[in-house]
Amino acid sequence: MKKLLLIAACAAAMVACSQSKQTEAPIVEERIPIKISTNISRANDYGFEYGDRVGIYVSHYYESSEGWNPVYLQSSGNYVDNMGFSYDGAGTWTPDEPIYWFDKSTPVDFYCYYPFAYGVDVYNHQFYTQQDQSSLDNYKASDFLWGKSEQVYPTADAVGIQVNHLFSNALISLVPGKGFTQEDLNNASISVRICNVCTEANINLNDGTASATGYPCDVTPYNEGNYYRALIVPQTVYGGNGLIIVNINNVDYTLKREQFTFKANKQHKFTITVNKINNGINIGIGGWDSDGEDYGGDAE
Repeated sequence: MKKLLLIAACAAAMVACSQSKQTEAPIVEERIPIKISTNISRANDYGFEYGDRVGIYVSHYYESSEGWNPVYLQSSGNYVDNMGFSYDGAGTWTPDEPIYWFDKSTPVDFYCYYPFAYGVDVYNHQFYTQQDQSSLDNYKASDFLWGKSEQVYPTADAVGIQVNHLFSNALISLVPGKGFTQEDLNNASISVRICNVCTEANINLNDGTASATGYPCDVTPYNEGNYYRALIVPQTVYGGNGLIIVNINNVDYTLKREQFTFKANKQHKFTITVNKINNGINIGIGGWDSDGEDYGGDAE
């Protein structure tokens, strides 16, 4: 009888234990969503605007006896492939779909580019600047930005990504010289064009480099009042037949240069002094302190 009671007690204990295990909630590791923030000084000085979209790639590291090692960026097969993030105009970026950190300890690299595009080849992404940048919309549409944040460890905070311009910004201003007054220039019909530049770029999103390709053409800059601005793919332009042409009241005045190199993420300032000499002008280009060069020359 005692044995039967003992067996019954054990069976009851086993049932109670089994019921207890069934009622315990499974342990689920909390997933940390990935959030981003960006820091930028856009060439148009306006920063990101409502509705702007960037593309984000994320590649994770793997651990070896020597420590963490990066997994290099590919067009597909990364931890996150070309996820679009949209800007709300007030500092928040929202992904097209929620994305999460790989785990709570593995670092990753972030690659960010603007503007977002589908079907991207990360080693040969094609982008075109506008040949006619005379409107603000076309000028903005010619900007390309890229940034990378390396070996970032999982965090609940937004990951900061510094993005930079891959193109040059030509900043052209006109000032009166001999035979002209500021009022003359204010009342004149003036157009400006930058000559013999390629508007197509092949962009490497792995290292943030851009190379010019395609056929050269003339680019019309945006007139913002005090300056004419244009975004130029980095390249060396051979301007023996004319680098910048200023048309004043239907007369062309040409600045000739053997060559000029437009550099990535550089703003090249051209201050053009207009002088009336023998039905022409002299154009002196002052250097800009960002590159310390003097691009002086004469044109008639």
